[in-house]
Amino acid sequence: MNTLPWSHHSFTAPFTTTGRAALVKAPPWHYAGWLLNVAFRFDADTAAALVPPAAGRPTGTGCVHFADWQACTDGHELLDPVLAQYRETIVVLELERPDGTRCAYCPAIWVDQDISLVRGLLQGWPKKIGSTWLTRSLPLDHPAASPLRAGSRLGASLAVKDRRVLEARAELTGDVGRPLGFLALPTIGAVGWPDLRRPADLPQPVLVKPDIVDRVGGGWHAATASLQLTAHPQEDIGLLGDIQAIEASAGWMGITVRGALDA
Repeated sequence: MNTLPWSHHSFTAPFTTTGRAALVKAPPWHYAGWLLNVAFRFDADTAAALVPPAAGRPTGTGCVHFADWQACTDGHELLDPVLAQYRETIVVLELERPDGTRCAYCPAIWVDQDISLVRGLLQGWPKKIGSTWLTRSLPLDHPAASPLRAGSRLGASLAVKDRRVLEARAELTGDVGRPLGFLALPTIGAVGWPDLRRPADLPQPVLVKPDIVDRVGGGWHAATASLQLTAHPQEDIGLLGDIQAIEASAGWMGITVRGALDA
């Protein structure tokens, strides 16, 4: 391998002396967002194809998170929100690991921002481009605000390549909710990159988990929900089979990712 001795300042491509154009800056990465979380049951046997055997085996329970995020590094992105804001849909499956412990694994995730896409791939979250929409709850007593109280209704959807894949409907119960999915379990992902000098050799993924600190918020509000999955001709998400919503929650949270750890 030919390497160039070059004092560039880019964490990711494009590599330049200034580092200004790098798509992703080095961690820590700070995130704050509004999430609608819907736990569901799925076909654990067919979904096993979505999970590396070394990670564990699916238990038949998972969660889809519809999220409206704002993220930054040193804070300069907050003054230019096009660099900070994005929406995404995250699917995680509960696994039983070989040692008997439980974790979540992310087999699919779609986002509408290239910065977030690359940050995710570096963490083992297999991000692709998709369009996510979700109802926001605003701190107003107003019909358009979906305030956090019993009876307020929320909706969310994901479209990938012009096809709607996931759709959720939820109604707040007024009760305290629980953290679900990656909010409740340590979550792992698979990092693997092909080498185009040897295109016949598939990458061997490495399991990692994000190094997360400084969790704030997470006062979750319980909801009842429905969840519909429509198989997509270019996605494997249909391997989950006929999914059934079992529990939901909504609320705000903030986290900081310092890097990644071996899983």
